[in-house]
Amino acid sequence: MNKIDIDEKLSLFDDHWSPRIVAELNGQEVKLAKFHGAFDWHAHADEDEMFLVLHGTFTMEFRDRSVTLAPGQMIVVPKGVEHRPVAETECAVMMIEPAGLVNTGDAERSDRTTTGKWI
Repeated sequence: MNKIDIDEKLSLFDDHWSPRIVAELNGQEVKLAKFHGAFDWHAHADEDEMFLVLHGTFTMEFRDRSVTLAPGQMIVVPKGVEHRPVAETECAVMMIEPAGLVNTGDAERSDRTTTGKWI
């Protein structure tokens, strides 16, 4: 039961689209990531995802609309909904997802595919 300093954890990495796990609770992982550019279109058949913007902004694109998020704003993407995050400039995001979730969901595996790394 130690405190977690979010900004300190964010300072430990610079790569984009590579989530870092900072905590686990009730079968869920709390992850931090830096976004820049566009991620891959994908969906998660059985899992919801939550994204909370810490620094910067990003847009969650859906096939029928887009939602732009600023610091302190969050969005939950329901299971089965195709989406892709896009960040014009770097932003930092906290995500809460089921443990072991593959970030590219149902999309073809790529060099971006990961379940996250502990920091």
